[in-house]
Amino acid sequence: MLIDDYVAELDGALSGPHGPKRDLVVEARDSLIDTADALEAGGLERAEAERLAVAEFGAVHEVAPGYQAELTAVAGRRLGVLLFISVPITVAMWSVLWRLYPGTDQAWLNQPWWYAPASRLLDLVQLGTGLYGGLVLFALSRGSRWIRRPRLATRSLGVLVFTSLPITAGLGMLMSYGMDSPNTLHGLPSVVANLVTSAMWAIQLYGATRCVRITRTPSAETR
Repeated sequence: MLIDDYVAELDGALSGPHGPKRDLVVEARDSLIDTADALEAGGLERAEAERLAVAEFGAVHEVAPGYQAELTAVAGRRLGVLLFISVPITVAMWSVLWRLYPGTDQAWLNQPWWYAPASRLLDLVQLGTGLYGGLVLFALSRGSRWIRRPRLATRSLGVLVFTSLPITAGLGMLMSYGMDSPNTLHGLPSVVANLVTSAMWAIQLYGATRCVRITRTPSAETR
């Protein structure tokens, strides 16, 4: 197999964030070319030098799991950063808005019995999501020497997002519209807050989908 064919096969075997994946493939290609150049300078034909360089580098099924483990960790770190930053921002934004634009007195005075527990549960879900994102981020970066299976940590983040977002959205809708007197924001503050929240959730879902997709099939590093 020549270098271009090998690199194409390696690229097809990997899945993950585009930039890091491209960098890894380019790094592998550069290493192969350097080896082939050295062999060619030693007297081999170019085609033979490339085939020997590829053989020394290792078969794709042997090399790919190591590269895939790195890409999996990168995807997990990116989602961890996003959760650790975006969830507290969203919570703080809504807290400030409710202080600046409080709901009607009637809505606050006639809260049903479930309002306070639902509010606490919403806070716990959001706090837990942000904290877990930070923990996984640490585990996949500075704690990577102790994490032998980055696939599991990365996948857990994706599953967490798919679990927590419906709960967060449901509790938010319940607390806003589930009372006799709906306690909602109106006008520009509501539009801006909902746009920011929707954008955050969309990015989180994108990152979670990628994390779940690339960890769907266990690689050699998890066995």
